[in-house]
Amino acid sequence: MRDMMWIYVVIIFFVSEAWSMEPGENQKTFCLGCDANLTCSNKTWNETIFVIWKINMTKQNKCCTIGFNSGIGGDDSCKDGKSLRNTSRSQSYLHIANFSTNDVGVYYCELAFKGGVENYLINVDITVPPRTSAWLEDRDKVAVCKAEEGKPAANISWSYGSNLSSVLTRPGPDGSFTVESRLELTEGMDPKHLTCIIRHLFWKEKDVVLGIKRKKVAGYFPWVAILVVLVVFVLLMGFLYFAQKKLMLRRCQQSDTSPSKSPPTEDVEEVEPYASYVQRVNSIYN
Repeated sequence: MRDMMWIYVVIIFFVSEAWSMEPGENQKTFCLGCDANLTCSNKTWNETIFVIWKINMTKQNKCCTIGFNSGIGGDDSCKDGKSLRNTSRSQSYLHIANFSTNDVGVYYCELAFKGGVENYLINVDITVPPRTSAWLEDRDKVAVCKAEEGKPAANISWSYGSNLSSVLTRPGPDGSFTVESRLELTEGMDPKHLTCIIRHLFWKEKDVVLGIKRKKVAGYFPWVAILVVLVVFVLLMGFLYFAQKKLMLRRCQQSDTSPSKSPPTEDVEEVEPYASYVQRVNSIYN
């Protein structure tokens, strides 16, 4: 019985092109970390024979399906948290929790009901907020405002309108965009009162306003200090090494040139002639 039901599903799927096709929404965008819901049809479960979602996730280059048959049950080859749910009106929808870049792709829905088949092809994309920063450079003559790795690209403007600003947009490998705007400050412009305004789809109607600060340029002092400490340490270790070597050499020389002194001994051959001479002189006088 189970096989017969799936054969019936396959037959309906292949003849669906000959049935009426209702127009579906072809573009959906969800913010990073949000819960996403995709609706295939407004048909209720009582009217539905089966519903199948075919999903092609572009980043992972992965294809999977999630489906439900009224006579058999559900099937899920994605196994990544996506699920089929019902609204309070018993209408089916695909739920994606904590939407991320891995969920971006093409979602194809096929729903068969008692009166025909509905097909929907939905391109699902993501909205990622950019990282923002602003600073001064070139001796405070140029103001820079940057929105990094946002999706889609952010829009940057300045509180002081000027034709001296330029915008550079660089696409990233993951589909994000980095936008950088540079404003040349004319004479008399006070950077303290200058702000850049960043608009992005993720923030909806809210804008990010940044004040301009002097960019902290990494100096050479930390590296010079580290190098000096390293050189002093090496010299100190070398001095201690040679001092120890010199001390050991001096001890060895002292042990070789300073043997233990023995008490002096009289030479018998030198003493005896003098004694005999004195003895002979004494004998003469006697």
